[in-house]
Amino acid sequence: MKLTIGHIYPDILNLYGDKGNIVSLSRRLKLRNIDFEIVIIEDKIDFANIDILILGGGSDRDTLIANNKLQKQKDELKNFVESDGTLLALCSGYHILGKEFKINEKAIDGLGIFDITTKQIKNRLIGNIILECECINNTVVGFENHNTITDIKDYTPFGIVKYGYGNSEEKTYEGLIYKNTIATNLHGPLLPKNPRLTDYILNNALNKKYGDVSLSPLDDTFENNAHDYIIKRFLKNSVN
Repeated sequence: MKLTIGHIYPDILNLYGDKGNIVSLSRRLKLRNIDFEIVIIEDKIDFANIDILILGGGSDRDTLIANNKLQKQKDELKNFVESDGTLLALCSGYHILGKEFKINEKAIDGLGIFDITTKQIKNRLIGNIILECECINNTVVGFENHNTITDIKDYTPFGIVKYGYGNSEEKTYEGLIYKNTIATNLHGPLLPKNPRLTDYILNNALNKKYGDVSLSPLDDTFENNAHDYIIKRFLKNSVN
């Protein structure tokens, strides 16, 4: 078995250490003796030969550059998502997947992969965040730093906020999940402290490519300790 992971524009969309997500995915594949290839995408995406796409976050300027470049392949990206391709989109990478997002009060046409909208607010929503995520039947921890609120309409949220803000100042839900796509404001990077989520992403990609695949268990002591530290620090008397 082999998975190909495509990292979209890592030179401009790596504002919050999103390369760490690539490290987590590749490490867990390597420990299981599953072949993998990391493809750095600087221009056109070869969707036919990509199993997992990582779309990170960037500054306002770099987000606009990325959005403009991806407009040329938005139909192909839409097809990738609808055909169960695995996509992890983070921060502004999440926002540009929508119909519209705003930068400095200016409305920008997004890629239109999802019928969602994002607008900026005056306050920054910053800090550790804890979600309850049905997709893995477990908590997900991360860090958020954004001055945006996102209306996901009727889409399923990635998680329910137990601590932090999420998609809005109302502290109710965060991100969205659709087929094999996860779009979220969480970074830090996201995956190192969330091994179950990392395996969920890998499983989705392997199952699409090879059918029913079961991943062998790994020793996640260090990862779980880091995860549990956040839970215990911010959700007192909570046990993961």
